[in-house]
Amino acid sequence: MTTPTSTPAHEQHVSPYTLPATTHSYLQRSAESLAEAMVSTDLAARYAGAHVAALRAAAALLAARARPAPARRRPQKNAWVLLAEVAPELGEWATFFAAGAAKRAAAEAGSTRSITEREADDLVRDADRFLAVVEQALGLVPHAPAPVQLARRAG
Repeated sequence: MTTPTSTPAHEQHVSPYTLPATTHSYLQRSAESLAEAMVSTDLAARYAGAHVAALRAAAALLAARARPAPARRRPQKNAWVLLAEVAPELGEWATFFAAGAAKRAAAEAGSTRSITEREADDLVRDADRFLAVVEQALGLVPHAPAPVQLARRAG
């Protein structure tokens, strides 16, 4: 597997009309994950769904901007590291979501001990904002932020 190289954002010439189909697919899947997270009454599912939505938005940008590096062996990098390299203007977002990866893994395993309802709700809102930032970075009209009316846990 080759790793993408970094090209400064100001040197990127990505037209929204020539974006790869993969980019559009990741954006759609991101929106779907986000919608599922918004209506989930399960804290772990809400947190994990929001984080996955952000990850898919990052993948959309990487699919549009990243270019394969030479065939030399390089260490594998996760999506957040690659995002910071390929889109330095999104470095703070990458750092933010990378910090939540362990909690997402725990949430996917069913643990809710380390996730509060507030954290899950905040992550849904942050993932929604991040998706809009990625859409704009790709030259697309950002979606309107969802009127976040998060589902509440029963009982």
